[in-house]
Amino acid sequence: MKKIFCLFLFSLPLLAMSQTGSEIYLFDVQLSGSNIVVSNPKNVTNHPGYDNQPSFHTSKPLLFYSSFNEEGRSDIKVYNYKSGKTTALTSTSEREYSPTLTPDGKYISCIIQRDNNAQDLGKYPIEGGEAITLIDNLIVGYHAWVDDNNLILFVLGEPMTLQWYDLKSKSSTVLEENIGRSLHKIPGQNAMSFVHKRSKNDWVINRLDIASQKITPITSTMEGSEDLAWTKDGRIIMSDGSKLFVYDPKLKNDWTEIEMSLEGATISGITRLAMTRDGKKLAVVVSE
Repeated sequence: MKKIFCLFLFSLPLLAMSQTGSEIYLFDVQLSGSNIVVSNPKNVTNHPGYDNQPSFHTSKPLLFYSSFNEEGRSDIKVYNYKSGKTTALTSTSEREYSPTLTPDGKYISCIIQRDNNAQDLGKYPIEGGEAITLIDNLIVGYHAWVDDNNLILFVLGEPMTLQWYDLKSKSSTVLEENIGRSLHKIPGQNAMSFVHKRSKNDWVINRLDIASQKITPITSTMEGSEDLAWTKDGRIIMSDGSKLFVYDPKLKNDWTEIEMSLEGATISGITRLAMTRDGKKLAVVVSE
């Protein structure tokens, strides 16, 4: 890989290591009409250092996340929120980030950062096993599956770009520049979402139509926030760092604060969010 890419190759782990420690809280969610209530917070990582980038299995009670070990290398861990048991999916000499269930449910795809300065997108069998490399010709920071054969990617560079990647042809198409890290499939639609940072103070959540690849704006993000989650009925959840808010694209109203029952938990520095497909659980990354 060309030397010009070395700075980008190291940027992802250095960013994570430069952050203060983080924990993942799991909340119960009640969706009742237009109301959303989150309650029963539980620290499911409770581990010194970096625990971040949560994502859920689509049909099993499993939460995947990236966690730093004592040597400062990140592995993928799995928390079963029915049994309360945590296991390691990976325990390698490399670094894994952004665990994501593949569409067939058989693998966890993730960013694999290697000691030879390569940064690949790979996948591990969900039942355990060696990694399979999927993309090794781009510097991928984040990813989301469109279908079995296609992904949208956050590709590191100057500027950061949103790219459509076809696994069969190993070809990519740049769709937008200056994007954020939050990439999602929109529930109930043949569409994806991403954040476009049009300027320093103008960040917009965009809709990407899968069939046409046409991009249209949905709404502005909360100020300074790029992390979001979609509810099963097509609403968007974001945070201002201490509270949660919801926006309904159908109503096109303002961001509305969500009722949070913290039950004595101290939560601050909210960043990444993830919600189960059934809308009953919400994972929230907070400062340690």
